[in-house]
Amino acid sequence: MIDPVSQAQLREAIADCIRADRRVLDTLRDEIRPLKYATCRIQPRATTSISLIGADGGNHQLRFDPFLIQLVRVVDSSNNEYCLEVVSPTTPIDTLNARQFAADGSARTALGEMMRFLGVDSLSELSPLIRLSGYGRPVSSRWVEVYRELVEWAVLFAILKKDFGADTLIVCDGLLRSVVFARGLFQRLLQGMQERIDAHWKNNRRRVHLAGVAKHSKVLSRYRLAMALEEVLHTDYPAYVEVPRELEEKSYFRADFTPGGDAAGEGDAVTEHIGGKMFLVKFGAHRHDPVWPVDIFEPQKGNAQEILGSMLADAMNGFPIPYYPRCLQRAHENAALVDFDFDVLQDFIYEGIRSTLGKDAMILDAFQMQDLDPSQHRYE
Repeated sequence: MIDPVSQAQLREAIADCIRADRRVLDTLRDEIRPLKYATCRIQPRATTSISLIGADGGNHQLRFDPFLIQLVRVVDSSNNEYCLEVVSPTTPIDTLNARQFAADGSARTALGEMMRFLGVDSLSELSPLIRLSGYGRPVSSRWVEVYRELVEWAVLFAILKKDFGADTLIVCDGLLRSVVFARGLFQRLLQGMQERIDAHWKNNRRRVHLAGVAKHSKVLSRYRLAMALEEVLHTDYPAYVEVPRELEEKSYFRADFTPGGDAAGEGDAVTEHIGGKMFLVKFGAHRHDPVWPVDIFEPQKGNAQEILGSMLADAMNGFPIPYYPRCLQRAHENAALVDFDFDVLQDFIYEGIRSTLGKDAMILDAFQMQDLDPSQHRYE
Protein backbone atom coordinates (compact mmCIF):
# COMPACT_ATOMS: atom_id res chain seq x y z
CA MET A 1 0.00 0.00 0.00
CA ILE A 2 1.30 3.48 -0.90
CA ASP A 3 1.93 5.59 2.20
CA PRO A 4 0.40 9.11 2.49
CA VAL A 5 3.69 10.91 1.79
CA SER A 6 4.24 8.93 -1.39
CA GLN A 7 0.62 9.51 -2.43
CA ALA A 8 1.14 13.27 -2.18
CA GLN A 9 4.32 13.09 -4.26
CA LEU A 10 2.61 10.88 -6.80
CA ARG A 11 -0.39 13.22 -7.05
CA GLU A 12 1.85 16.20 -7.70
CA ALA A 13 3.96 14.33 -10.26
CA ILE A 14 0.85 13.25 -12.17
CA ALA A 15 -0.54 16.79 -12.13
CA ASP A 16 2.75 18.20 -13.45
CA CYS A 17 2.84 15.59 -16.23
CA ILE A 18 -0.73 16.37 -17.29
CA ARG A 19 -0.08 20.13 -17.28
CA ALA A 20 2.99 19.62 -19.45
CA ASP A 21 1.04 17.46 -21.91
CA ARG A 22 -2.07 19.65 -22.07
CA ARG A 23 -1.14 20.59 -25.62
CA VAL A 24 -1.67 16.94 -26.61
CA LEU A 25 -5.33 17.14 -25.59
CA ASP A 26 -5.69 20.46 -27.37
CA THR A 27 -4.31 18.87 -30.54
CA LEU A 28 -6.74 15.96 -30.27
CA ARG A 29 -9.63 18.40 -29.88
CA ASP A 30 -8.51 20.28 -32.98
CA GLU A 31 -8.34 17.04 -34.95
CA ILE A 32 -11.74 15.76 -33.87
CA ARG A 33 -13.67 19.06 -34.00
CA PRO A 34 -14.57 18.87 -37.74
CA LEU A 35 -16.40 15.58 -37.13
CA LYS A 36 -19.05 17.39 -35.10
CA TYR A 37 -20.27 19.08 -38.28
CA ALA A 38 -20.05 15.89 -40.36
CA THR A 39 -22.42 13.90 -38.13
CA CYS A 40 -25.36 12.24 -39.89
CA ARG A 41 -28.64 11.01 -38.45
CA ILE A 42 -29.40 7.29 -38.88
CA GLN A 43 -32.72 6.67 -40.60
CA PRO A 44 -34.28 3.28 -39.72
CA ARG A 45 -34.66 0.64 -42.43
CA ALA A 46 -35.93 -2.92 -42.53
CA THR A 47 -33.73 -5.81 -43.65
CA THR A 48 -32.69 -9.32 -42.73
CA SER A 49 -29.45 -9.59 -40.77
CA ILE A 50 -27.17 -12.47 -39.85
CA SER A 51 -23.86 -12.46 -38.08
CA LEU A 52 -20.73 -14.52 -37.76
CA ILE A 53 -18.69 -15.25 -34.69
CA GLY A 54 -16.08 -17.80 -33.72
CA ALA A 55 -15.53 -19.60 -30.44
CA ASP A 56 -12.03 -20.67 -29.52
CA GLY A 57 -11.71 -23.30 -26.82
CA GLY A 58 -8.58 -21.52 -25.65
CA ASN A 59 -10.74 -18.62 -24.53
CA HIS A 60 -12.35 -20.88 -21.93
CA GLN A 61 -10.14 -21.80 -19.02
CA LEU A 62 -10.52 -25.54 -18.68
CA ARG A 63 -9.85 -26.96 -15.26
CA PHE A 64 -7.37 -29.48 -16.62
CA ASP A 65 -5.89 -29.62 -20.09
CA PRO A 66 -2.17 -30.44 -20.35
CA PHE A 67 -2.46 -30.64 -24.16
CA LEU A 68 -3.97 -27.13 -24.60
CA ILE A 69 -6.83 -28.50 -26.70
CA GLN A 70 -8.70 -25.74 -28.51
CA LEU A 71 -11.95 -25.69 -30.45
CA VAL A 72 -12.37 -23.72 -33.63
CA ARG A 73 -16.11 -23.23 -34.03
CA VAL A 74 -17.97 -20.74 -36.19
CA VAL A 75 -21.73 -20.21 -35.88
CA ASP A 76 -24.21 -17.50 -36.80
CA SER A 77 -27.06 -15.81 -34.99
CA SER A 78 -29.48 -18.53 -36.14
CA ASN A 79 -27.27 -21.18 -34.52
CA ASN A 80 -26.12 -22.59 -37.84
CA GLU A 81 -22.74 -24.23 -37.32
CA TYR A 82 -20.28 -23.81 -40.18
CA CYS A 83 -17.14 -25.22 -38.61
CA LEU A 84 -16.21 -27.37 -35.64
CA GLU A 85 -12.59 -28.48 -35.37
CA VAL A 86 -10.27 -29.58 -32.60
CA VAL A 87 -6.66 -28.41 -32.71
CA SER A 88 -3.79 -27.89 -30.33
CA PRO A 89 -0.56 -25.87 -30.60
CA THR A 90 1.28 -29.12 -31.41
CA THR A 91 -1.08 -30.25 -34.19
CA PRO A 92 1.04 -30.92 -37.32
CA ILE A 93 0.43 -28.33 -40.01
CA ASP A 94 0.45 -31.09 -42.63
CA THR A 95 -2.50 -32.69 -40.83
CA LEU A 96 -4.46 -29.45 -41.00
CA ASN A 97 -3.60 -29.08 -44.68
CA ALA A 98 -4.94 -32.58 -45.36
CA ARG A 99 -8.23 -31.79 -43.58
CA GLN A 100 -9.10 -29.10 -46.09
CA PHE A 101 -9.05 -31.26 -49.24
CA ALA A 102 -10.49 -34.55 -50.43
CA ALA A 103 -8.43 -37.29 -52.03
CA ASP A 104 -9.16 -35.93 -55.52
CA GLY A 105 -7.89 -32.48 -54.51
CA SER A 106 -11.30 -30.83 -54.23
CA ALA A 107 -12.11 -28.65 -51.25
CA ARG A 108 -13.74 -30.37 -48.26
CA THR A 109 -14.10 -27.31 -46.04
CA ALA A 110 -14.81 -23.61 -46.34
CA LEU A 111 -11.13 -22.97 -45.66
CA GLY A 112 -10.17 -25.39 -48.44
CA GLU A 113 -12.51 -23.58 -50.83
CA MET A 114 -10.94 -20.24 -49.95
CA MET A 115 -7.44 -21.67 -50.43
CA ARG A 116 -8.39 -23.01 -53.85
CA PHE A 117 -9.83 -19.61 -54.80
CA LEU A 118 -6.63 -17.87 -53.71
CA GLY A 119 -4.46 -20.43 -55.52
CA VAL A 120 -2.58 -21.79 -52.51
CA ASP A 121 -2.16 -25.43 -51.49
CA SER A 122 -0.99 -25.10 -47.89
CA LEU A 123 -1.62 -23.00 -44.80
CA SER A 124 2.01 -21.91 -44.86
CA GLU A 125 1.40 -20.29 -48.24
CA LEU A 126 -1.83 -18.73 -46.99
CA SER A 127 -0.31 -17.08 -43.92
CA PRO A 128 3.31 -16.33 -43.00
CA LEU A 129 2.35 -16.77 -39.33
CA ILE A 130 1.75 -20.49 -39.91
CA ARG A 131 5.01 -20.93 -41.77
CA LEU A 132 7.28 -23.55 -40.23
CA SER A 133 10.59 -22.51 -38.75
CA GLY A 134 13.85 -24.40 -39.15
CA TYR A 135 12.89 -26.52 -36.13
CA GLY A 136 9.67 -27.70 -37.76
CA ARG A 137 7.48 -25.48 -35.52
CA PRO A 138 5.24 -22.58 -36.60
CA VAL A 139 7.05 -19.22 -36.45
CA SER A 140 4.23 -17.78 -34.30
CA SER A 141 3.40 -19.32 -30.93
CA ARG A 142 -0.18 -18.07 -31.40
CA TRP A 143 -0.71 -19.74 -34.73
CA VAL A 144 -3.95 -21.40 -33.56
CA GLU A 145 -5.53 -17.95 -33.23
CA VAL A 146 -4.33 -17.16 -36.74
CA TYR A 147 -5.87 -20.41 -37.97
CA ARG A 148 -9.15 -19.52 -36.29
CA GLU A 149 -9.22 -16.12 -38.01
CA LEU A 150 -8.55 -17.72 -41.39
CA VAL A 151 -11.46 -20.10 -40.82
CA GLU A 152 -13.76 -17.19 -39.99
CA TRP A 153 -12.84 -15.38 -43.21
CA ALA A 154 -13.33 -18.61 -45.15
CA VAL A 155 -16.80 -19.13 -43.68
CA LEU A 156 -17.76 -15.56 -44.52
CA PHE A 157 -16.55 -16.10 -48.09
CA ALA A 158 -18.61 -19.31 -48.32
CA ILE A 159 -21.76 -17.66 -46.95
CA LEU A 160 -21.57 -14.99 -49.62
CA LYS A 161 -22.18 -17.76 -52.18
CA LYS A 162 -25.50 -18.78 -50.60
CA ASP A 163 -28.88 -17.77 -51.97
CA PHE A 164 -30.63 -15.09 -49.93
CA GLY A 165 -34.42 -14.72 -49.95
CA ALA A 166 -34.28 -11.01 -49.12
CA ASP A 167 -31.87 -8.12 -48.92
CA THR A 168 -29.36 -9.13 -46.27
CA LEU A 169 -26.83 -7.46 -44.01
CA ILE A 170 -24.02 -9.71 -42.81
CA VAL A 171 -22.52 -8.41 -39.57
CA CYS A 172 -19.11 -9.68 -38.50
CA ASP A 173 -17.63 -9.62 -35.02
CA GLY A 174 -14.67 -7.28 -35.39
CA LEU A 175 -13.45 -4.83 -37.99
CA LEU A 176 -12.98 -5.83 -41.63
CA ARG A 177 -9.18 -5.89 -41.41
CA SER A 178 -6.57 -8.62 -41.22
CA VAL A 179 -2.80 -8.94 -41.03
CA VAL A 180 -2.62 -12.74 -41.12
CA PHE A 181 -2.74 -13.27 -44.90
CA ALA A 182 0.32 -13.53 -47.10
CA ARG A 183 1.09 -10.54 -49.30
CA GLY A 184 -1.65 -9.82 -51.83
CA LEU A 185 -4.03 -12.60 -50.75
CA PHE A 186 -6.31 -10.53 -48.51
CA GLN A 187 -7.01 -8.02 -51.27
CA ARG A 188 -7.69 -10.91 -53.66
CA LEU A 189 -10.14 -12.34 -51.15
CA LEU A 190 -11.90 -8.98 -50.80
CA GLN A 191 -12.17 -8.83 -54.59
CA GLY A 192 -13.74 -12.29 -54.61
CA MET A 193 -16.22 -11.23 -51.93
CA GLN A 194 -17.21 -8.23 -54.01
CA GLU A 195 -17.69 -10.45 -57.05
CA ARG A 196 -20.09 -12.69 -55.11
CA ILE A 197 -22.00 -9.70 -53.75
CA ASP A 198 -22.32 -8.26 -57.27
CA ALA A 199 -23.57 -11.64 -58.53
CA HIS A 200 -26.47 -11.56 -56.04
CA TRP A 201 -27.65 -8.25 -57.46
CA LYS A 202 -27.10 -9.25 -61.09
CA ASN A 203 -28.83 -12.65 -60.83
CA ASN A 204 -31.51 -12.14 -58.16
CA ARG A 205 -31.73 -8.40 -57.53
CA ARG A 206 -30.76 -9.03 -53.91
CA ARG A 207 -28.65 -6.50 -52.06
CA VAL A 208 -26.10 -8.08 -49.75
CA HIS A 209 -24.25 -5.72 -47.45
CA LEU A 210 -21.26 -6.43 -45.24
CA ALA A 211 -20.15 -4.69 -42.06
CA GLY A 212 -18.02 -5.39 -39.01
CA VAL A 213 -18.62 -4.12 -35.49
CA ALA A 214 -15.98 -3.95 -32.77
CA LYS A 215 -16.28 -3.24 -29.07
CA HIS A 216 -12.94 -1.43 -28.99
CA SER A 217 -10.77 0.57 -31.34
CA LYS A 218 -7.55 2.52 -30.95
CA VAL A 219 -9.21 5.40 -32.80
CA LEU A 220 -12.05 5.53 -30.28
CA SER A 221 -9.69 5.12 -27.33
CA ARG A 222 -7.46 7.96 -28.52
CA TYR A 223 -10.25 10.44 -29.24
CA ARG A 224 -12.93 9.50 -26.70
CA LEU A 225 -12.20 12.38 -24.30
CA ALA A 226 -11.76 14.87 -27.12
CA MET A 227 -15.10 13.74 -28.59
CA ALA A 228 -16.81 14.34 -25.25
CA LEU A 229 -15.27 17.81 -24.90
CA GLU A 230 -16.19 18.75 -28.48
CA GLU A 231 -19.63 17.08 -28.19
CA VAL A 232 -19.09 14.84 -31.21
CA LEU A 233 -22.06 12.44 -31.52
CA HIS A 234 -23.74 14.16 -28.56
CA THR A 235 -27.12 14.00 -30.30
CA ASP A 236 -30.64 13.20 -29.18
CA TYR A 237 -31.02 10.70 -32.01
CA PRO A 238 -29.01 7.77 -33.46
CA ALA A 239 -26.11 9.14 -35.47
CA TYR A 240 -22.83 8.29 -37.16
CA VAL A 241 -19.76 10.00 -38.50
CA GLU A 242 -17.14 8.84 -40.98
CA VAL A 243 -13.60 8.62 -39.61
CA PRO A 244 -11.04 10.26 -41.90
CA ARG A 245 -8.10 8.05 -42.77
CA GLU A 246 -5.72 10.63 -41.29
CA LEU A 247 -7.19 10.09 -37.82
CA GLU A 248 -6.79 6.35 -38.19
CA GLU A 249 -3.20 6.82 -39.23
CA LYS A 250 -2.47 8.89 -36.12
CA SER A 251 -4.12 6.32 -33.86
CA TYR A 252 -2.13 3.26 -34.85
CA PHE A 253 1.54 2.78 -34.18
CA ARG A 254 1.69 0.07 -36.84
CA ALA A 255 1.07 0.80 -40.50
CA ASP A 256 -1.08 -2.30 -40.92
CA PHE A 257 -4.45 -0.64 -40.37
CA THR A 258 -3.67 2.86 -41.55
CA PRO A 259 -4.63 4.55 -44.82
CA GLY A 260 -6.78 2.46 -47.11
CA GLY A 261 -7.04 2.52 -50.86
CA ASP A 262 -8.50 6.02 -50.89
CA ALA A 263 -5.36 7.51 -49.31
CA ALA A 264 -2.43 5.29 -50.17
CA GLY A 265 -0.56 5.11 -53.43
CA GLU A 266 -0.84 2.16 -55.77
CA GLY A 267 1.15 -0.78 -54.51
CA ASP A 268 1.50 0.70 -51.04
CA ALA A 269 1.76 -2.16 -48.54
CA VAL A 270 -0.65 -0.54 -46.10
CA THR A 271 -3.56 -1.23 -48.46
CA GLU A 272 -3.02 -4.95 -48.01
CA HIS A 273 -4.77 -5.24 -44.68
CA ILE A 274 -7.84 -2.98 -44.98
CA GLY A 275 -11.26 -4.19 -46.07
CA GLY A 276 -13.58 -1.59 -44.57
CA LYS A 277 -14.18 2.11 -44.05
CA MET A 278 -14.49 3.05 -40.39
CA PHE A 279 -17.43 4.93 -38.95
CA LEU A 280 -18.16 5.85 -35.34
CA VAL A 281 -21.78 4.99 -34.64
CA LYS A 282 -24.20 5.74 -31.80
CA PHE A 283 -27.38 3.66 -32.06
CA GLY A 284 -29.02 5.11 -28.95
CA ALA A 285 -31.17 8.25 -28.83
CA HIS A 286 -29.43 9.80 -25.82
CA ARG A 287 -26.28 11.91 -25.79
CA HIS A 288 -24.29 9.59 -23.56
CA ASP A 289 -25.23 6.28 -25.20
CA PRO A 290 -22.27 4.09 -26.22
CA VAL A 291 -20.37 4.71 -29.43
CA TRP A 292 -19.10 1.75 -31.48
CA PRO A 293 -16.50 1.55 -34.25
CA VAL A 294 -18.09 0.04 -37.37
CA ASP A 295 -16.32 -0.99 -40.57
CA ILE A 296 -18.41 -0.93 -43.73
CA PHE A 297 -17.13 -3.01 -46.64
CA GLU A 298 -14.99 -0.58 -48.65
CA PRO A 299 -16.93 -0.81 -51.95
CA GLN A 300 -20.17 -0.18 -50.02
CA LYS A 301 -19.09 2.84 -47.96
CA GLY A 302 -21.35 5.05 -50.06
CA ASN A 303 -24.31 3.05 -48.70
CA ALA A 304 -23.47 3.81 -45.06
CA GLN A 305 -26.89 5.33 -44.37
CA GLU A 306 -28.69 2.26 -45.70
CA ILE A 307 -26.42 -0.21 -43.91
CA LEU A 308 -26.45 1.52 -40.53
CA GLY A 309 -30.19 2.12 -40.84
CA SER A 310 -30.65 -1.62 -41.32
CA MET A 311 -28.54 -2.26 -38.23
CA LEU A 312 -30.41 0.25 -36.08
CA ALA A 313 -33.47 -1.78 -35.06
CA ASP A 314 -31.32 -4.79 -34.19
CA ALA A 315 -29.01 -2.65 -32.06
CA MET A 316 -31.92 -0.93 -30.29
CA ASN A 317 -32.98 -4.37 -29.03
CA GLY A 318 -29.46 -5.23 -27.90
CA PHE A 319 -29.28 -7.28 -24.71
CA PRO A 320 -27.43 -7.65 -22.39
CA ILE A 321 -25.15 -5.04 -24.05
CA PRO A 322 -27.35 -2.00 -24.75
CA TYR A 323 -27.34 -0.53 -28.25
CA TYR A 324 -25.03 -3.23 -29.59
CA PRO A 325 -26.31 -5.39 -32.48
CA ARG A 326 -28.47 -8.14 -31.04
CA CYS A 327 -27.58 -10.51 -33.89
CA LEU A 328 -23.93 -10.44 -32.78
CA GLN A 329 -24.92 -11.06 -29.19
CA ARG A 330 -27.06 -14.04 -30.21
CA ALA A 331 -24.20 -15.45 -32.25
CA HIS A 332 -21.86 -15.11 -29.27
CA GLU A 333 -24.40 -16.88 -27.04
CA ASN A 334 -24.62 -19.70 -29.58
CA ALA A 335 -20.86 -20.01 -29.86
CA ALA A 336 -19.97 -19.74 -26.18
CA LEU A 337 -18.99 -22.95 -24.40
CA VAL A 338 -20.57 -22.64 -20.98
CA ASP A 339 -22.35 -24.76 -18.36
CA PHE A 340 -23.20 -28.19 -19.79
CA ASP A 341 -21.17 -27.79 -23.00
CA PHE A 342 -18.16 -26.73 -20.96
CA ASP A 343 -18.46 -29.75 -18.65
CA VAL A 344 -18.86 -32.10 -21.62
CA LEU A 345 -15.71 -30.69 -23.23
CA GLN A 346 -13.78 -31.19 -20.01
CA ASP A 347 -15.04 -34.79 -19.76
CA PHE A 348 -13.98 -35.47 -23.35
CA ILE A 349 -10.46 -34.31 -22.49
CA TYR A 350 -10.35 -36.62 -19.47
CA GLU A 351 -11.60 -39.52 -21.61
CA GLY A 352 -9.00 -38.83 -24.30
CA ILE A 353 -6.19 -38.76 -21.74
CA ARG A 354 -7.50 -41.90 -20.03
CA SER A 355 -7.50 -43.82 -23.32
CA THR A 356 -3.81 -43.04 -23.84
CA LEU A 357 -2.65 -43.95 -20.34
CA GLY A 358 -3.46 -47.65 -20.45
CA LYS A 359 -2.68 -49.28 -17.10
CA ASP A 360 -1.99 -45.87 -15.53
CA ALA A 361 -5.59 -44.72 -16.12
CA MET A 362 -6.46 -45.29 -12.44
CA ILE A 363 -4.00 -42.54 -11.49
CA LEU A 364 -6.07 -40.10 -13.55
CA ASP A 365 -9.24 -41.21 -11.72
CA ALA A 366 -7.61 -40.40 -8.39
CA PHE A 367 -6.27 -37.14 -9.83
CA GLN A 368 -9.81 -36.04 -10.75
CA MET A 369 -10.86 -36.34 -7.11
CA GLN A 370 -8.19 -33.91 -5.94
CA ASP A 371 -8.93 -30.25 -5.29
CA LEU A 372 -7.07 -28.52 -8.12
CA ASP A 373 -7.20 -25.08 -6.52
CA PRO A 374 -7.31 -25.22 -2.71
CA SER A 375 -6.64 -21.48 -2.53
CA GLN A 376 -10.22 -20.81 -3.62
CA HIS A 377 -11.44 -21.91 -0.19
CA ARG A 378 -10.32 -18.59 1.24
CA TYR A 379 -13.30 -16.96 -0.48
CA GLU A 380 -15.87 -19.31 1.07
